[in-house]
Amino acid sequence: MEALLSSTSAAGSRHMVAMPYPGRGHINPMMNLCKNLSSRAPGITITFVVTEEWLGFIGSESKPANISLAAIPNVLPSELVRAQHYDEFIDAVFTKMGGPFEELLDRLQPVPTVIVADTFLSWALRAGKQRNIPVALFCPSAAWDFSFFYHFHLFEQHGHFPLDLSEKGDEQVDYIPGLPPTRLADLISTGTIGLILQYVLDAFSIVHEAKYLLLATVYDAEYLAVDALKASLSIPVYTIGPAIDFSRLADDSCLNDADYLKWLDCQPGDSVLYISLGSFLSVSSSKMDEIAGCLYNSGIRFMWVVREEASRLRDLCGDRGIVLPWCNQLRVLSHSSVGGFWTHCGWNSIWEAIVAGVPLLAYPIAMDQGGNATLVVEDWKVGWRVGREITSLLRKFMDLEDDESREVRRQAKHLQELCRRVIGKGGSTETNINSFIRDISHSSEVQKV
Repeated sequence: MEALLSSTSAAGSRHMVAMPYPGRGHINPMMNLCKNLSSRAPGITITFVVTEEWLGFIGSESKPANISLAAIPNVLPSELVRAQHYDEFIDAVFTKMGGPFEELLDRLQPVPTVIVADTFLSWALRAGKQRNIPVALFCPSAAWDFSFFYHFHLFEQHGHFPLDLSEKGDEQVDYIPGLPPTRLADLISTGTIGLILQYVLDAFSIVHEAKYLLLATVYDAEYLAVDALKASLSIPVYTIGPAIDFSRLADDSCLNDADYLKWLDCQPGDSVLYISLGSFLSVSSSKMDEIAGCLYNSGIRFMWVVREEASRLRDLCGDRGIVLPWCNQLRVLSHSSVGGFWTHCGWNSIWEAIVAGVPLLAYPIAMDQGGNATLVVEDWKVGWRVGREITSLLRKFMDLEDDESREVRRQAKHLQELCRRVIGKGGSTETNINSFIRDISHSSEVQKV
């Protein structure tokens, strides 16, 4: 641990501490944000804090010289699997991580001048306030999702709280600032009700005490929600674009000979449906078998990433596609042979598809994914929902001669062009990140005075 702490360079007057929520969908975006900041402000020093478990996962990954890792103890015993002990994991994140984080914070040298913390982690915001360290909250999910939790008190006012999805799940919610009318069941899943909801609402009750808010979205794609937040909050709100790792698009000698890329090279343009339903909360084995059967019956080409049961499912799908446990998702989505993405609608996956200009089949499982699916299908019109009749949907979606299929592809390319303008040189993403860097630099100078 001390070696990790001493690796934090004393060069430069700005020392940022980044504290992500300990999950893949939060750690990756936070790291990508830090890499972006470090490239634009080489004089900044960043200490990226993870649990010992995550240090083992990402410790060997390449990162800029001005980013170092520091670890705090795991929140669960090693023998407990997070997905199988989800409530215990959630409770531990919100009740056991704060103390070790504060101890680490007090030992870091030079003294931190700013903390970038995941929006969920209220104890990180409180720790910064107690030490007079400015805190920037980072939201790796959609702006609509932030607005949803920030304005949660409106649910009680409109008779939707306590939540009863069995009775009111199909009711339209049209009173959350910046959100289009959306089914209650799409805004909040049963997996979000209970202990985690109370912790999240506690975190959102104090977000106004932060100094800055960073949103991993594009203003043009979510301007209604972003404008609503700017009107509700008195702190600067920055849309910093998709927090995805664009370096994965570059040629990688380790990947160029990958069998799955060679297979894609042999397929016709836009003919392959890529399928990935997330890495944490997944669907049941029976549903996986159903998906395999639909792929077989549809006759379409496909590439399916399944972390478990890959060999078993491979036998059920037929020989029109491949099943594998892992791939470089952004590289795959950007391949000319890939013409669609069947996704659980995780926020990072959605943006990878948008950057690649690939239309989506929306199949939300939990958390914010239902609302993300509504955004994809109803607002942006770059995807279709997966319903009960899957086989015929797959055939229609991958039929390049079908009028509706051609239209969703046209919309996907349009959103891709918009996104590339925003994240390109001189776009709003660059402007907002540079503004944030100027703000925290000014704050550092004020702290020194």
